[in-house]
Amino acid sequence: MARDELLTVPDVIAELHISRATFYRWLATGKGPKPVRLPGGTIRVRRSALDRFLNDCSAAA
Repeated sequence: MARDELLTVPDVIAELHISRATFYRWLATGKGPKPVRLPGGTIRVRRSALDRFLNDCSAAA
């Protein structure tokens, strides 16, 4: 099984076409794809979490 790719915040906001502020607002309110916090406070998002978020959004639309 291949490891799940960890995306950076710039990767995620570019794919979602949102601002950095929107990403962090979603993070604070529990919306958006589930983040992974690495040592040192670095935030990443698993590719599978982003794909699941996008699928959930399209299903709700």
